[in-house]
Amino acid sequence: MRRAAGFLALLLCLLWTGAQGEDGGGTGKKEGEFDIQAVKAVPDQSSSQTVTITDVWAELKELRDMAIEHKIKIQKLEQDNTDRPQVAFSAGLTHTGSVGPFSTDITLKFSKVFTDIGQAYSPTTGVFTAPVRGVYYFRFNAWEESYSTWTSVELYHNDNRVMKILDYNDSAGYVSASNAVILHLEKGDVVYIVLPTNYSVYDDSFNRTMFSGFLLFPW
Repeated sequence: MRRAAGFLALLLCLLWTGAQGEDGGGTGKKEGEFDIQAVKAVPDQSSSQTVTITDVWAELKELRDMAIEHKIKIQKLEQDNTDRPQVAFSAGLTHTGSVGPFSTDITLKFSKVFTDIGQAYSPTTGVFTAPVRGVYYFRFNAWEESYSTWTSVELYHNDNRVMKILDYNDSAGYVSASNAVILHLEKGDVVYIVLPTNYSVYDDSFNRTMFSGFLLFPW
């Protein structure tokens, strides 16, 4: 409004100047004439303001679209995490001390369950059963305190021995060994720890012999 009033005042001044010229002011202009060049020299501020407002609305629309797209991506990630299977377990062997040696291989039953998200590990059988096809991480260790004795355990995937850890206690202290592996499992595959014939392990309230695993990602 101020710009429009100023523009009107400028026109009136120009008209008045033209009238003065007609009365002998020396301008040489007739009544009603005014300086067109002067009017052209006035910046078209209204048009500039309209362009500026249009640019601002365009930027706001772009920001709004980006925010909506970002929100959709976050919702999808949250949904993916909700739908993704949650699988993790960790268990200690026993509170009673030495287990073994035995005259045959046995599956160790890690009865002290600390975590079993997804209920894929069974302390009754000592067996982990993959609930979904995917890539899993497993870690296990063995401990023995008896002097002059061997300790060893083996990790099996279905009927296949994947790895074996082995060590000998040749001092008056203790012996321990550990390892880890990443396996690609089909749904229903099993993983478990075997104590080989004539070997023993030890565990107590300090949880010296452990078996743990979790799903890295479905595959």
